[in-house]
Amino acid sequence: MAGKVKWVTDIEKSVLINNFEKRGWIQVAENEDWNFYWMSVQTIRNVFSVETGYRLSDDQIVNHFPNHYELTRKDLMVKNIKRYRKELEKEGSPLAEKDENGKYIYLDFVPVTFMLPADYNLFVEEFRKNPSSTWIMKPCGKAQGKGIFLINKLSQIKKWSRDSKTSSFVSQSSKEAYVISLYINNPLLIGGKKFDLRLYVLVSTYRPLRCYMYKLGFCRFCTVKYTPSTSELDNMFVHLTNVAIQKHGDDYNHIHGGKWTVSNLRLYLESTRGKEVTNKLFDEIHWIIVQSLKAVAPVMNNDKHCFECYGYDIIIDDKLKPWLIEVNASPSLTSSTANDRILKYNLINDTLNIAVPNGEIPDCKWNKSPPKEVLGNYEVLYDEEMAQSDGTDRDLRGRPGQSPGVKGSRTRDSGKPVLTTWK
Repeated sequence: MAGKVKWVTDIEKSVLINNFEKRGWIQVAENEDWNFYWMSVQTIRNVFSVETGYRLSDDQIVNHFPNHYELTRKDLMVKNIKRYRKELEKEGSPLAEKDENGKYIYLDFVPVTFMLPADYNLFVEEFRKNPSSTWIMKPCGKAQGKGIFLINKLSQIKKWSRDSKTSSFVSQSSKEAYVISLYINNPLLIGGKKFDLRLYVLVSTYRPLRCYMYKLGFCRFCTVKYTPSTSELDNMFVHLTNVAIQKHGDDYNHIHGGKWTVSNLRLYLESTRGKEVTNKLFDEIHWIIVQSLKAVAPVMNNDKHCFECYGYDIIIDDKLKPWLIEVNASPSLTSSTANDRILKYNLINDTLNIAVPNGEIPDCKWNKSPPKEVLGNYEVLYDEEMAQSDGTDRDLRGRPGQSPGVKGSRTRDSGKPVLTTWK
C-alpha cells in the first residue's frame, strides 16, 4: 500500500538485528517509495561529515544525532554534566544547591570522575584524601567492558609514565584516553550479586527536549557473588555486569542470561523495602535521565532528520541511591535469550512507530509529538514544550530544596506533593 510501511518479515528482521554490529547499516523497513535504515555510529559520522557533502532529504530519517558522542562518550558526558552544574550554579538555581561539605544535593548522580592523562594530578590529590578507596578505569571510546580495570594503589597505573621534566602525566598511547571514577563499592546486592539496570530512552528532539522511557528495561547480574575484597579486584565476573563479559563465566545461565526485568526488580524492592521507597528510587532514576539530557541539549546538533534510542546504565547502591554510569549510543540489539529477543523486537518496533508514525512516508518537518496510541511500551518522560507552557519548570526551579520534575510528584526529602514537569 502506497505511503505505508511494509515491514520486513520476522526472520529477516531477526537476521538484521543479529548482524547489526557487523554492518554499517541495516534496512528495517521498506515500501515502494522509501527505505528506512538503522545506521551505525560510524555511518552517521560519514553521513554528516562536511567532506562528503551529503545532504539528507525531507523523507530521510536516521537513528543518531550527528554529535551523539557528547552524551555517549564517557569523558564528554562527565564534562557536559559538570558544565551544566556550573551554569545552574551561576544562575542561582536551587538545583545546584550544595551541602555543608560542598557536595551537590540534587546533582550528585555521577561518581567522582577524572580524565586521564589530562587530570592525573587532580586525581592524585583526590586519591590521597582517601587512600583506601577503589577506582575504576575505563577507556573513553570502548564498550562491552573492554579495557576496564580496578585499582586501589597509585602504583597500579604505572603503565602511564611520568615526564620527569614537567611532572605531567603522559600516556604511552596518545590515541586512547581513559576516565577514572570512584568505584561504587557498596552496590545493592540481590542474592549476594551485583547488578545494574539497562534502560532505554528515546529522544525525538533536543530543542525542545522531548524524551520517552521504555517500560521494558532489565537488570544485568554478575555470575559471581560480590565482595569488596581487594584480592578480587581483577575478577571481572564479580565487578562488571556486561553480558559480553559474564557470558564467558562458568556460572552463566544461558536460559535467563543473568537478567531480570525491571518490573521484577520493582516487585522485589516493594516487598523488601516498601512501595513508597521503591517509587522514590524510580522517580530519581527518571529525574537523573532528564537532567543528563538537559546537560547535553545546548551542545547537541539538533538535526531535524534525527532521533536516538539510548541505552542508559544505572547502578543502585545499598542506600537505594541511583548512579548514572554511562550512556550507550548503540545499545546491543542482539538477543542472548528468548525473552531478550522479544524485548528487543518490541523495542525496535515501538521506536520506529514513534519515529515514523503510522508507517507514513517520513517527513522531517512533521510534529515530533506522536499520538499516545502509537507509543507502545514507551511513555513520555519529559516534554519541555509542554512543561514551559504550563510554567512548571519555572515554578519548580524557584522552590529551594525540592527536586524538579520528579515523576510521581514527590520531593526527595519531605514526600510532599509538588508540581510535576513529566507530561
